[in-house]
Amino acid sequence: MSVSEDRTAQPAVQPAAAVSPIADPAPLGLAAFALTTFLLSAANAKWMNAATGDAWLGYALGYGGLIQLLAGMWEFRNRNVFGATAFSTYGGFWIGLFLWARFVAPTAASPTAAQHDIAWILLAFAIFNTYMMLLSAQVNMAVFAVFLTLELTEIILFIGNFAGSTGTVQLGGYVGVLTALVAWYTSFAGVANGIGGRLQVPVGRPLLAAA
Repeated sequence: MSVSEDRTAQPAVQPAAAVSPIADPAPLGLAAFALTTFLLSAANAKWMNAATGDAWLGYALGYGGLIQLLAGMWEFRNRNVFGATAFSTYGGFWIGLFLWARFVAPTAASPTAAQHDIAWILLAFAIFNTYMMLLSAQVNMAVFAVFLTLELTEIILFIGNFAGSTGTVQLGGYVGVLTALVAWYTSFAGVANGIGGRLQVPVGRPLLAAA
């Protein structure tokens, strides 16, 4: 009997644990979200008065939009329904915001009409973000903090745009910058922990235990 046929020569080998066929796309999606959010929020916070204030526009399409959408598609490949839904939706948000700013806003009947457009868009995404924030409590504290700060940003901004209050929109810009910093931290943690090196970055335990 050959070695290949000898079933008693060695103990049965246990099947290896399933390994994801692709790298975790979440840190990339978070980085794209963070940078684009930072640029727009800095403009809302009136930090870009010496610039055009539209530095965010191209990155809304190319980084926050396209790259986040790709991250969402890769999360589908990873069977991560939360990441797939979050990244794909916010990728679409940034692409849609670029298209609105480029093609719709210039044709608005008045600045007030454009502000109300933005307010309705942010209100709609705040509704989506609310249930994603609740579900993010089952992931970890860092991800929950991203959705919490984003929720506050969207609420403050849609209130400010509906009211035509530049001060409220500016406050939303400050909270948006905080949102970007939290997202960058979470992205940094995902890269650091994903490469398995000596530097491990805490993300906190989930607030709610997954079933």
